[in-house]
Amino acid sequence: MKKILLAALCVLGVQVAKAQNNDRVITTGVPFLLIAADARAAGMADQGVATSSDAYSQQWNPAKYAFALKEQGVSFSYTPYLTSIANDISLGQVTYYNKINEQSAFGASLRYFGLGDIELRQTPDPDEPVVTRSPNELAVDLSYSLKLSEHFSMAVAGRFINSNLRIPEAVGGSSDASAARTYAFDVAGFYQSEETAYTDFDGRWRAGFNFQNLGPKISYDGNDIDDNFIPANLRLGGGFDFIFDEYNTVGVSVEFAKLLVPTPPATVAPIDADGDGEISGAEQEVANQAYDDKLSSYNRTNWVSGALKSFGDAPGGFGEELKEITYSVGAEYTYNQAFNLRMGYFNENQQKGARKFFSLGAGFKYTTLKIDLSYLFSASTVRNPLENTLRFSLTFNFGDDYDEY
Repeated sequence: MKKILLAALCVLGVQVAKAQNNDRVITTGVPFLLIAADARAAGMADQGVATSSDAYSQQWNPAKYAFALKEQGVSFSYTPYLTSIANDISLGQVTYYNKINEQSAFGASLRYFGLGDIELRQTPDPDEPVVTRSPNELAVDLSYSLKLSEHFSMAVAGRFINSNLRIPEAVGGSSDASAARTYAFDVAGFYQSEETAYTDFDGRWRAGFNFQNLGPKISYDGNDIDDNFIPANLRLGGGFDFIFDEYNTVGVSVEFAKLLVPTPPATVAPIDADGDGEISGAEQEVANQAYDDKLSSYNRTNWVSGALKSFGDAPGGFGEELKEITYSVGAEYTYNQAFNLRMGYFNENQQKGARKFFSLGAGFKYTTLKIDLSYLFSASTVRNPLENTLRFSLTFNFGDDYDEY
């Protein structure tokens, strides 16, 4: 039976693009968790683990909430997705935080990834009844952050994940059309120094880390062998604020990220065992079976073992492990705490997805309201699903003011 548009559904659900002719790009289930949902982070090339605290910290580093300067904040973000081929695919996010006191805060967020309406049918017959589906994925987060000293905080976050991508039985899918579900947690830390006087300017150091999306694999059909890893991820970053005067500040930051997911096994090359200079069908079958055994072992790896193995399991050795690390650099100019200009560059190795892009962004603040915008320019031969896309975020901050220290 043919499932019309099923292939398109699979493509739309994957955020990490595969490089051509490469079978070791790491792919996961629910990849929407890695999409930058807010325009501020997107304007600095998808980084936020070590930038200053804001309402969007829930996705990047919830430990930053302990350093928030306003008592409460709520934000709304909208990101169109794959706009070159569809107009009804998007990621939306709502976040809220509340600073309980000088030392602690909690946050919550809802991320919703809608893939639009997709028509499905069993045969190409135009008279065949059409089943319309609206596949979607969502994540609900809660976090708590606490200052362990004047300059360092840590946070934990819990996450419920729901992925509703199944094909109904009416078009050849599963009789169990319920959504796939799992959960995950984050462990994060954030450091921010006091403002220090230098020769021509004042400055402030920042650093952060976040172990994201640690949790069980997600299953779409109840078969343990076919379970998908979720995008467990390690983010590390640092930054420095150049404070020239009370009106002008330039923050620069760099961030590294690595999926805590094992690398898929490499294909096994057949061996000319009889030395006749040709690969026979039997010799090819031996190689195919060896690869199938490796793939079966990979699929049976649980998420804890997978995260530990991810630091040293690449078939190409340490050199390939380094290729699995992405990096981004970003800068943000702030004038009078009311206007921002941002830019950034993101790089992923050619053999591990090949995403490379530049980004620009801006922010405008009026009393308690702030609007952020960002735009992405692809610098890769691999099409980026977010290129030429304008993203929007809206933030309201209210309540009492807090001092930094």
